[in-house]
Amino acid sequence: MSYRIHVNEQPFDAEPRPGQCLRTYLRDRGWFGVKKGCDSGDCGACTVHVDGEPVHSCLYPAVRAEGRRVTTVEGLAAPGGELHPVQQRFLDAQGFQCGFCTAGFLMTTSKLDADQLDDLPRALKGNLCRCTGYRAIEDAIRGVTHVEEPCPGRSVGRSMGAPAGPLVVTGTARYTFDIDIPGLLHMKLLRSPHPHARIVSIDTSAALRVPGVHTVLTHHDAPERLFSSARHEHPTEDPDDTRVLDDVVRFVGQRVAAVVADSEAAAEEGCRRIVVEYQQLPHVVDAEAAMRPGAPVIHAKPAEASRIARPENNVVGEVHGEIGSVAQGFAEADVVYEDTFRTQRVQHASLETHGAVAYWEEDDPERLVVRSSTQVPFLTRRALCALYDLPEDRVRVVAGRVGGGFGGKQEMLTEDIVVLAALRLKRPVKLEFTRAEQFYGATTRHPFTIGIKAGAKRDGTLTALQLRVVSNTGAYGNHGPAVMFHSVGESMAVYRAPHKKVDAYAVYTNCVPAGAFRGYGLGQVTFAVESAMDELAHRLGIDPLVLRERNIIGPGEPMVSPGGEEEDLHIASYGLDQCLRVVRDALAEDRSAADAPEGWLVGQGTAMSMIATGPPGGHYADARVTLLQDGTYDVAVGTAEFGNGTTTVHQQITAGALGTTADRIVIRQSDTDVVRHDTGAFGSAGTVVAGKAVMRAANGLAERILTFAAEHARAPRGLCRLLADAVECDGRVVSLKELYEAAHDKEVTMAADGHWGGSPRSVAFNAQWFRIAVDPGTGEIKILRSVHAADAGKVMNPLQCRGQVEGGVAQALGATLFEQVLVDDRGRVVTPAFRRYRLPAYADVPRTEVHFMETSDAIGPLGAKSMSESPFNPVAPAFANALRDATGVRFTEVPLLRDTVWRAVEEHRAAGAEPGRPAGRQPSREGSV
Repeated sequence: MSYRIHVNEQPFDAEPRPGQCLRTYLRDRGWFGVKKGCDSGDCGACTVHVDGEPVHSCLYPAVRAEGRRVTTVEGLAAPGGELHPVQQRFLDAQGFQCGFCTAGFLMTTSKLDADQLDDLPRALKGNLCRCTGYRAIEDAIRGVTHVEEPCPGRSVGRSMGAPAGPLVVTGTARYTFDIDIPGLLHMKLLRSPHPHARIVSIDTSAALRVPGVHTVLTHHDAPERLFSSARHEHPTEDPDDTRVLDDVVRFVGQRVAAVVADSEAAAEEGCRRIVVEYQQLPHVVDAEAAMRPGAPVIHAKPAEASRIARPENNVVGEVHGEIGSVAQGFAEADVVYEDTFRTQRVQHASLETHGAVAYWEEDDPERLVVRSSTQVPFLTRRALCALYDLPEDRVRVVAGRVGGGFGGKQEMLTEDIVVLAALRLKRPVKLEFTRAEQFYGATTRHPFTIGIKAGAKRDGTLTALQLRVVSNTGAYGNHGPAVMFHSVGESMAVYRAPHKKVDAYAVYTNCVPAGAFRGYGLGQVTFAVESAMDELAHRLGIDPLVLRERNIIGPGEPMVSPGGEEEDLHIASYGLDQCLRVVRDALAEDRSAADAPEGWLVGQGTAMSMIATGPPGGHYADARVTLLQDGTYDVAVGTAEFGNGTTTVHQQITAGALGTTADRIVIRQSDTDVVRHDTGAFGSAGTVVAGKAVMRAANGLAERILTFAAEHARAPRGLCRLLADAVECDGRVVSLKELYEAAHDKEVTMAADGHWGGSPRSVAFNAQWFRIAVDPGTGEIKILRSVHAADAGKVMNPLQCRGQVEGGVAQALGATLFEQVLVDDRGRVVTPAFRRYRLPAYADVPRTEVHFMETSDAIGPLGAKSMSESPFNPVAPAFANALRDATGVRFTEVPLLRDTVWRAVEEHRAAGAEPGRPAGRQPSREGSV
C-alpha cells in the first residue's frame, strides 16, 4: 500500500514497523531533535507537532501519522534558517542547561495561546526539566533577555550564552545516540528477579534461535577480574566487588545476561527465552540489620584484596574519630538535643538515560571507539583498558553533549558490557537504558540514618557534637566509602566545638546500588546537623541565626572534623558571614506572610552549608589552546558538558586571557583523543580544575603570541597588546592571520598547554531561607518565599551560575517534598517510572532569589569557586526548620509528604500543644546515638 508521512515538509514513504511509536520512526530517519526521556509520555522531551498540534511522540502510533504533516524542532525555524521567535527567546534567555528537554519545551510553548500563557503551571504540566529550576524557561517564554553582548577581553563576569545554544534550540546538538552508525546492533539485558541468588545454570539455546540474535553473553563470557563501577582518579578509593557479568546476583535488577541482535525487539525476545536456574540465598535490605551477627554476607571477598573494610559484617567502609571528649562536652552543656534523622533514596533522573555505543573506526578497524553518556571519559577508557587488557591508544572514549548527570554518570554502567559484545562480534553495539532500567539498574543517592547529639551552653556556644551515620550503599560499594567519609567532613567542620565524635559506616544490602549524587553525602548529614542547630536555638530561646554566627568557623581557622583532617583544604576566601547577612536582611524586610491563605500556619527557617571546591586526593586536568589559521582559537579540554556550563566558562577564560571575544573561540572537549588527561566533570571541578588548566594554557599562548608579535613587528615587547583579532605593536596592528602565517613559515607552534592537579582546594558556602505556609487541615505546603545566598567567589558567568543555584534548589526541593525511590522487602524498586516517582514540575518550583557574595578566592581561577553541587545541601534543613517554626513539629525524615505533615500536625494538636511550640519530638523508629 502507499504510505507517506511529511516530516518537516519532506515526504517519507517507509511504512512503520508494527507497534512502532512516532518517536522511534522519526529518529530512525535522522530527526534526532526528538528525544527519548521517559518511554511513557511523562517528560515531554519527545514533543512534536502533528498537523500543528503538540503530541508526545513516544505515545503516538507512527501509523496514525499517515497522510499528516509532522514538525520536529528541526523544522521549527523558517525555511531560510531564521529562528522561530520561541527559539530566539530561549536563546536570549538561556532557557536551558543540558538542553535535553529543550526541544520538547520549544514544541509545546510555540503553540501556546494567550489563555495558556496566562496559566503556565497547567500549560507546562506535560514537560519536565531536571536542570534549570524552570525560572529560565519561564523567562524565555516571556521574552526576557539575559545574554549580554560580547566585549573583547572582558568576558569573565558577563552573562555570556552557551556556545552550543544555537544547536540546542534548533535540535542539532548531538547527544550520545544522535548518530547514525551503519550495521548497528542492539543490546538488551536480562535482569535478576531475585535479591540474592547463585546462578546454577543458564540455557541460551532458545534465545540464539530468535531471528536476528547474534550472541548471548553470560558470566561464562565475562572477565573474572573484579572492579568498581565508580570512577575516581585513584581506583583504590572504591572496593573491587563487581564483575561485568557475575554468577552471583545481589539485587533485583542486576544484569544476568546480554542479548545482542539486529533490533531491540529481537534482543528483548531473546532475553525472554533465556532459561536461568537460580539457587536463592538469604538477603537483607536494612543497613542496621546487615551489620548484625548472623546477617547474610553479601560479598565474601578477602578484605585486603577487595578493599572492603569488614566483609563478614557487610561494612564496606567506616570512619571513627573523637576530638576532645564528647562525654565531657555534654556534661558541660546546659541543653542537649538528641535525635535520629533519615534521608531517602533519590534518583538522579537525568532525562538522557545511561547508555553507550561501541564501534570500530572506519580507517582503523583495530581501534575501538566508545561513545557514552558519561561524566568521565578518560577514567572510563582507563577502566575498559584494564578490564580487557587493551592498550590505551587502541581505545577512544567520547562523550557527546550529555543530557544531565548530577553524579549518576560518574559510573561505568553500560560501557563495559557494550565493549565485551563489540570485541566478541567485531560489530558496532548499542545499549540504551529504558527509564525503568534507570531506576532499578543504575544508581540512587545513598539513604542515610544519622543519629545526632548536640550540646550548648545558655549563650548558644556549642560544647559537643556527636554523629553516628549509617549509609545504605546497596549491593555494591561504588562510591560508598567516599560518600560516607565526605558526609561527615565539612558538615561538622563548619562549626566550632571543642568536643566532636563520629562513627560512620557504609553498609552493603541487597538493594539497588547507591552512588555519587549532587552533594556527595553532605546533603544527608547537613539535614541532621542544621536541624539540630535550629532545635538547640529554639530550646535556648536564641535566634537561630545568632546561634550559627556564634559557632561558625571564621576566615583562616582550621576545619576540624573527627573523620580526619584534609591538609590541602583551606578557607581561601570567606563569604559565610555575608551569606547569613543576606538571610538576616531578607527576614527584616520580608512581607510574604501576608500571602498566606487564611487559617494556614506560617513559619520561616534557615540552614547553611560548606563544601570543598573539589574532590580530595587530586583531580587532574590538561588543556591546550591553539591559534588557528583564520585568526580564531581552539581550546582542547577533557571535561564533559552536561548543563554544568563549563564550556561557556572555559570560553570566557580564554577570551579574557587573549583579549578577544568568546565567539572567536571553539571548544573541543570530552574526547580522549583531544588532550592528555582529565579526571572528569564531577565534584564541581569544571571551573576550579579544568578552568584553571584552560587559564594556564590561554595565558601561556597570550605570552607566546605577544613575544612572537614583538619580534615580527620589531617592536618592544612591552608595547604590544592583544586585540580581538590582531596584536597592536607600538601603533602597528598585525592581524592574527598574518602572525599565524609568519609563525608557520618559521615552524613556530602557536599553542600552549596548561595543567592543574586540583590541589590545594578551597571551600564554598551557601545559605538557604524559606518562608512557608502550611494548611493544618490537609498538610499542604505553600512556599511563600525562597532566598539563596551563594559564595561562589568571582562569578564567572552570573546567568549560568544563577541557573546552577536555581537548579540545585529545585532538585533539592523535590528530594525534600516528594521524591523517593521505594523498595519492597526484597529490595525491588517499586517506583520505576516518573508516574510513580514524582519529579518537580513547573508548578512545584518557586522563584528563588539568588544572591552572590562579594569574595575572590586565592586558589580558584581568577578568584572563582565551584557552585554546582553546593546549593543542594542546605535546602532540606532550611525547609524542615521553617516547617518546625510553623507547626511546632520537628520533622526528622524526608520526604516531607503531605499526609506525613498532616498526621504530625494532628498528633501535635492532640497532645495539646500550640502551633510553633513543641510537644515532644516526632517519633523515631530507632534509638539514640
